[in-house]
Amino acid sequence: MKTQKLLIDQIPAVVWGEPSDRVFLAVHGNLSNKEDTVIRLLAEEAALRGTQVISFDLPEHGERAGTQPPCKVQFCVRDLRKVMDYAKSRWQQVSLFACSMGAYFSLLEYREEPLQQALFLSPVVDMRRIIENMMTWFEVTEERLRELGEIPTPIGQTLYWDYYCYVKDHPIERWDSETAILYGENDTLCERDTIDAFTRRFSCKLEVVNGGEHFFHTPEQLAAFSAWLRQNLH
Repeated sequence: MKTQKLLIDQIPAVVWGEPSDRVFLAVHGNLSNKEDTVIRLLAEEAALRGTQVISFDLPEHGERAGTQPPCKVQFCVRDLRKVMDYAKSRWQQVSLFACSMGAYFSLLEYREEPLQQALFLSPVVDMRRIIENMMTWFEVTEERLRELGEIPTPIGQTLYWDYYCYVKDHPIERWDSETAILYGENDTLCERDTIDAFTRRFSCKLEVVNGGEHFFHTPEQLAAFSAWLRQNLH
């Protein structure tokens, strides 16, 4: 697989595949990076259809680990805009692949983009619910979070007041792109009722993998992911 590394306004990125006028913009999930296994598998399947992939590191991920800004929603959507603007300047047709929290950032920033199609793996479609679940688990009240600004949790995630406020102020109210979703039966991060409600509201195509988790990583899960790509990639 041919790859080209580049910087987009200081954002580390990689373009996969032979030159084409079509591209998938790939947005990775938490604790991942621009060269994640699922992105590589996407690039391999896309290449068979003459389509390239461009992926990039979100703040505090991949080559940006240990750097500023932090991986907060307001900084992530800003980076998504920069990469999308670059993609539109170079390719005639842009599609979207996004995983986990990368799907949430994409829903915020790309809601008005004329995407050819969107493919979501284990998407976070209701970040407010996830944050409030974490607040409940660790007995963090809204008042305490507002007072302290940020509170680390035992699972390695930090709760931020400004992040929570942004999420509440920016609900997902529009998504017009043709979208297919792959979801794990045992996903404990984004509950099934949340996915079902999103799927119905925005007329998405949903496939549920028996025994699948939020993080697709076993040989069986990755095989299911590859099969789903083959069925859904235009």
